[in-house]
Amino acid sequence: QLQLVESGGRLVQARGSLRLSCADYGCNISTEHMGWCRQAPGKEREFVAAIWWSGGNTYYADSVKGRFTISRENAKRTVYLRMNSLKPEDTAVYYCAAAERWRTVVTRRDTYTYWGQGTQVTVSS
Repeated sequence: QLQLVESGGRLVQARGSLRLSCADYGCNISTEHMGWCRQAPGKEREFVAAIWWSGGNTYYADSVKGRFTISRENAKRTVYLRMNSLKPEDTAVYYCAAAERWRTVVTRRDTYTYWGQGTQVTVSS
């Protein structure tokens, strides 16, 4: 059973940067695809970024492409989301999620089986 714990969320000014971390305290995430999704107040949870289990492929929502970077360190059982040029519309709770390796589509939030509790990111204008 995966136990995902996010950290790194906080209040930041627009155009600032943050790095979110997601650590696994359960089974080894090295065999899982990993993703980040976010949920703003009053909105549905949406896909943000994903990385293949091997780290070879990455995927991004159009709204964050060119500003966010997902990466992983399997030896540390940790996934990161580097967020640059933050905008107020990036304000949301950010969730780390894991999907089984056999899945071929990782850009849909309903792909993911395991979820963390989320970390709040607030971007002030």
